[in-house]
Amino acid sequence: MKLEKKLVSTGYWLFRWRSYFPIVIILIFIPAMAEYEYVGGDREMTTTWGLFSLFVGLLGLFSRILVVGHTPQNTSGRNTREQIAEVLNTTGWYSVVRHPLYLGNYLMGLGVVLFPFVWWMPVIYTLSFALYYERIMIAEEDFLRGKFGEDFEKWSDATPGFFPAFSKWDSPSLEFSFKNILRREYSSLFALVLCFSILDLIGNFLVEGKFYLVPVWSNLFWITLVAYLILRTLKRHTTMLDVKGR
Repeated sequence: MKLEKKLVSTGYWLFRWRSYFPIVIILIFIPAMAEYEYVGGDREMTTTWGLFSLFVGLLGLFSRILVVGHTPQNTSGRNTREQIAEVLNTTGWYSVVRHPLYLGNYLMGLGVVLFPFVWWMPVIYTLSFALYYERIMIAEEDFLRGKFGEDFEKWSDATPGFFPAFSKWDSPSLEFSFKNILRREYSSLFALVLCFSILDLIGNFLVEGKFYLVPVWSNLFWITLVAYLILRTLKRHTTMLDVKGR
């Protein structure tokens, strides 16, 4: 099997199991947390660093929001069985980068691994992400090339794969749907805050020998948990968040 075909084949397999990539990150956290200590030996400085890390993660969530808020049904989803694309997205965030959802995922994960303030964690995470998701991106582009042909080739030639070229911005073809964001990304924000809350809880125990959350993480956790439960209920048991064609 040619190398290119091997990469595509591997990418399709990894695509189906990409939701398990966080397990790799959890394994990285085990030795990292063994080195954990407060930033500069100060609890308040640690909280400030944690909020900066959260900001990095929120940039990733914002990237996902820009995509999901403007895309039609059967694209940019959480499907894991097979590739789905009824239309080729080339406007909005897709006009500046070909894989904006994975860019968002990377930044969200980067925010989390920055939290322990261990220098090698972001390095290992970035290398692991590149090795894992590069093959998925190759497989996705193979699928899009086969389905959209010359239209895909023109778009891919003009648009960078992972690092955005903001000068190429083209306004989205669909208007922004806030309901679509609430329906599809409500779990992402809670998952992000949950990760930081767990890390703060464990970090405090490792340093002080007791489990507790500082007020900022405690407040964020409960606020996002309530929002998560409300939106999950609305999505599963009502049509309030449904948007035609999204």
